[in-house]
Amino acid sequence: MNRTESHPPAIEFIEVDKSFGTPDTPTWVLAARNVTFAIDSGEVVSIIGPSGCGKSTLLNMGSGLAKPSAGVIRVAGDVVNGPNKHVAFMLQKDLLMPWRTIAQNIELGLELRGIAAAQRREVSSQLIEQCHLTGFGNHYPHQLSGGMRQRAAMARTLAVDPLVLLMDEPFSALDAQTKMILQQDLARTVSQQGKTVLFITHDLVEAVALSDRILVMSERPGTIVQQIKVDIPDRDNPMQRRKHARIGHYVGMLMDLLKLDANTEVH
Repeated sequence: MNRTESHPPAIEFIEVDKSFGTPDTPTWVLAARNVTFAIDSGEVVSIIGPSGCGKSTLLNMGSGLAKPSAGVIRVAGDVVNGPNKHVAFMLQKDLLMPWRTIAQNIELGLELRGIAAAQRREVSSQLIEQCHLTGFGNHYPHQLSGGMRQRAAMARTLAVDPLVLLMDEPFSALDAQTKMILQQDLARTVSQQGKTVLFITHDLVEAVALSDRILVMSERPGTIVQQIKVDIPDRDNPMQRRKHARIGHYVGMLMDLLKLDANTEVH
């Protein structure tokens, strides 16, 4: 895609640093340093890197929940100075409100934006069907399985019609079969709706199966050390991608970049 002033990247980090504390104290931490990348509208980009390298910190800054210590973050060309209505966040924990039904949870963001009840119900009904939750709109979170709760969290994220989806290991707590099914649902949905996704994962196969590009981060202070374009067809069909002959090539490349081998310690 050729960028112009009228079509800037969906989200862009320009020479972004993030530190916690002050340099003159022993608790000072430089979490991210000189992070620069851009994601075009409709792209799915994953970030991988060692634990503690600042991946989640980047998402917090991209959503406006945290401010960079230096540099600029833009969404659709506008500088991010606080929570942004064009960005939605999905986490590993579903964070559904236990006292609200699934439909009411899905409608929460719309309710906070002052959308009329009838319109909220229309949106939640569509997403309940789209996310394979038909018949569970009036159930409460404790009545659903972990996979169904994540479906509800995905529906709630999509309900506000964000330009950019920020996803922080949203499927990591699920069993392998449920994870693959939700990956498939996500890939088809973002492809059909043209959503832009910045996705954090420690699962290298997941990164390859879902992404147009993969950004590899260094140890803390995290910075982007490599960008890899995933040249495998069927981005909207990660199950098919998992069977592709080249997926092992990309996973091996990522393992080499992360210096992973059989003796790697997990922290």
